[in-house]
Amino acid sequence: MRTHAQKHPLLIAAVIAMLSVIGAFGVSRIAGTETPGAAEPRPAPAATATHGRQLFVQSCAHCHGDDARGSGEDGDGPNLFRLGISNARIAALIHSGIPDEMPSFAKKHSSQDIAAITTYLRTLR
Repeated sequence: MRTHAQKHPLLIAAVIAMLSVIGAFGVSRIAGTETPGAAEPRPAPAATATHGRQLFVQSCAHCHGDDARGSGEDGDGPNLFRLGISNARIAALIHSGIPDEMPSFAKKHSSQDIAAITTYLRTLR
């Protein structure tokens, strides 16, 4: 009888590669359980939302409005209150943009900045 490794060598190789990436990246960062004093401590959510608001005003308000309710000065971006999509989807849209509708902000904002903007958007009720 063949072992799992003999039956599924590509699957085993993929799992090993994934575990290597997790080990290199840091399990605590993936799990969101960073300890105090870690290389990049996470700011408190309120501080993150405040920073996200500042970034929003700089980069997003001209289309989405200062209050994020849409119809800004230079565009007609949609209302961003009570978004019904995941944080990952929000971040992906900010990062990659929407062809012919919204520019990509990947070159302007780091992943931490995009996370802060996402955190701010989640405060909108």
